Amino acid sequence: MNTAGIICEYNPLHAGHCLLMKHARAGLGPESSVICVMSGNFVQRGDFALTHRMARAEAAVKSGADLVLELPLPWSVSSAERFAEGGVRTLAATGVVTHLAFGSECGDAEALARVAAGLRDPAFSPLLRRELKTGVSFAAARQRAAEWLLGREYGALLGTPNNILGIEYCKSLQATCAPIRPLTVRREGAAHDGEAVDGIASASAIRQLLQSGGRERALDLMAPAMREVFLREEGAGRAPVFVETCQRSVLAKLRTMTREEFDALDEGNEGLGNRLFSASRTAATLADLLGAAKTKRYAYARLRRMVLWAYLGLKPADVPTEVPYLRVLAANDVGCALLSRMKKTASVPVLTKPADVRKLSGAAQTLFALEARAADLYALAYPNLSAATGGGAWREVPVICCPL
Repeated sequence: MNTAGIICEYNPLHAGHCLLMKHARAGLGPESSVICVMSGNFVQRGDFALTHRMARAEAAVKSGADLVLELPLPWSVSSAERFAEGGVRTLAATGVVTHLAFGSECGDAEALARVAAGLRDPAFSPLLRRELKTGVSFAAARQRAAEWLLGREYGALLGTPNNILGIEYCKSLQATCAPIRPLTVRREGAAHDGEAVDGIASASAIRQLLQSGGRERALDLMAPAMREVFLREEGAGRAPVFVETCQRSVLAKLRTMTREEFDALDEGNEGLGNRLFSASRTAATLADLLGAAKTKRYAYARLRRMVLWAYLGLKPADVPTEVPYLRVLAANDVGCALLSRMKKTASVPVLTKPADVRKLSGAAQTLFALEARAADLYALAYPNLSAATGGGAWREVPVICCPL
């Protein structure tokens, strides 16, 4: 039986996400299933997720997914390359996923795989270093280097965000030799960060509507199940979650950090740690902080990720070499059957209750402790602080519709 894997955030889940699940099933046959690997409470752009991971996982299962697994924190708040690597490793560890489904602007899996192979070619690195010396951003330098190596047509695929992520997925599949085939669907509706087109808006546009007073329009653009769980979470004082709600807490953490601690988060040793250290001493808001540290060479997302890592107390050494466990967030009856298969096929333990982690390796326990600490910090951004009780990660069980 074919099983599609989808690496996602669903922040929030919208019609475009549902279409990808629908097209994946259509392409793989009526008996196929869908496993999602979803970011937890924090997302790749260096931000808090709009709603709690369990709520988003529930919405996913009610919208077409069969099983939702969590993408562990160190990968979910990293660069596109590391985010993709963590997702691919998680899907491969299940032992049941046959295809990796994702949206792209071009809709051509072979072309994206060709670019991915080019980026892994030993001849690419010298070209990239040469372009970086011109002072352009990493993204621009990478695209120029790819054009030199592969030609303008292929290099241009690095100019749009969903193609870029698809290329990173293909790179990870190639690097890990995972027995999973890429399956891409041409993105429909709004572009990444774009306004709604044919009733499909980007997740970032929906979040912006919620922040700018367009709540009713934002609700209309969510998938029906996402709207249902969002309203429930909102009523309980747990949504919407924005980093600005607890920015004083974030800034307080940054002001206690030394220059050396900031530098340790700058894996490229490009002076970003020093810029953030200086900005943290005077900035009164996160927007002021990021604006003071920003230059044309560095994307805001990279700066936001460094700030988030600082707030969560994450360090580069906290990224494991392998995914140590698979944590189940939600499942339906098909997902429960997949979990039964995974008891034989999974290469790492499958967690269906937090207490199970105490039986695992030290590395697995360390990772779960990081997740639990981050969950407690996430809760401090709830609109209603009385809902922000700690220790939630140790009480959460999967949202399921059949017994495990």
